[in-house]
Amino acid sequence: MPVDAPEPTLSTPPYADDILHHVRTRRDAFVDYVQALVEHESPSTDPAAQQPVFRQLARSLRALDFHTQHLPGTRTGGCLYARPASRPHGAPYQMLIGHGDTVWSHGTLDRMPAQVDDGRLRGPGVFDMKAGLALIVWALETLDALGLTPPVTPVVLVNSDEEIGSIESRPIIERLARGADRAFVLEPALGLDGKLKTARKGTGEFEIIAEGQAAHAGLSPDQGASAIVELAHVVQALHALNDPERGISVNVGTIDGGQRPNVIAPTSRLTVDIRVPTQEDARSIAAQIKALAPTTPGIKLTVRGGIERMPMERTPRNQVLWRQAQQLGRSIGLALDDGLSGGGSDGNFTSHHTATLDGLGAVGDGAHADHEFISIDETIDRCALLALLIMTPPRT
Repeated sequence: MPVDAPEPTLSTPPYADDILHHVRTRRDAFVDYVQALVEHESPSTDPAAQQPVFRQLARSLRALDFHTQHLPGTRTGGCLYARPASRPHGAPYQMLIGHGDTVWSHGTLDRMPAQVDDGRLRGPGVFDMKAGLALIVWALETLDALGLTPPVTPVVLVNSDEEIGSIESRPIIERLARGADRAFVLEPALGLDGKLKTARKGTGEFEIIAEGQAAHAGLSPDQGASAIVELAHVVQALHALNDPERGISVNVGTIDGGQRPNVIAPTSRLTVDIRVPTQEDARSIAAQIKALAPTTPGIKLTVRGGIERMPMERTPRNQVLWRQAQQLGRSIGLALDDGLSGGGSDGNFTSHHTATLDGLGAVGDGAHADHEFISIDETIDRCALLALLIMTPPRT
């Protein structure tokens, strides 16, 4: 359930119309910029493929007098970090976060070219989330062009491993979030009506391995202990943990094992994905999975894995940030709504350390799907919203 929070009061900024006008006049340039990012294919599994994305963003940020730094990874393409070159040491800061990696393999552009079609820009990764990266640059460029100085220093972090769990960037994200006044996550908006994401489910993955005893299925079945039979019981126990009304989902996604049809299976394993709306649910479901005990004599169960991203909940500080965005949206003609996302993002990490608002990126559809696109005009207006949020004074 949403947590009640004080209603922030924001007057309409005198520069709101100027910001909106500026971003709309730069529409065609924005489209070209996003298209160039899309045409840098950047699958998560190819560290070198991340660098063209980083270089394009870094050039743009340096033109705005930002200091940029590539933080290399060992298994990934690392991160791009940027801050104003003139930022005083120790000054308060706000985070602008995105990721440059996509789920699409090299060569996808051959069948899914980046192209404009009836007010939409299509292409692999355009929605999730190359357009969101462009919005960061475009919002900062807009403020610079209008001579507006944010009251809290904006710093930018773009990682290259979000689609594979932020396996190397998570410590960097959390370290920055601990000292930040707030975090704006440029993941795509929720649904075609462009809802902001004020809550995200937590995600986890477990592997459960059953080890039994092989035996001849015809001559001596009583001497065996079937790992497959045991996992059949485990699957039922896991399925019983589902609670759709509370938003808890537990899905056994893969299962394999055994040797031959005439051999009692000595080993078998499964993987299970969990999605939970609250930290309490995350701890409870994880504990129940780890406590699973064998029901078949002679079987050993091993449980590996755990919660990868704790839920992003509607905390009071997150709700304040959402209400500010809603009011600022009204000032430029946007009627914003919010929603819960079943997927995780780096906002799950930042939310535990600072006020976080997610889903500030592109309006469109088709994340990880062949029809992926952004709605250009609606996305352009989100640039104005982001610029206004960056200019919002910090809470006192």
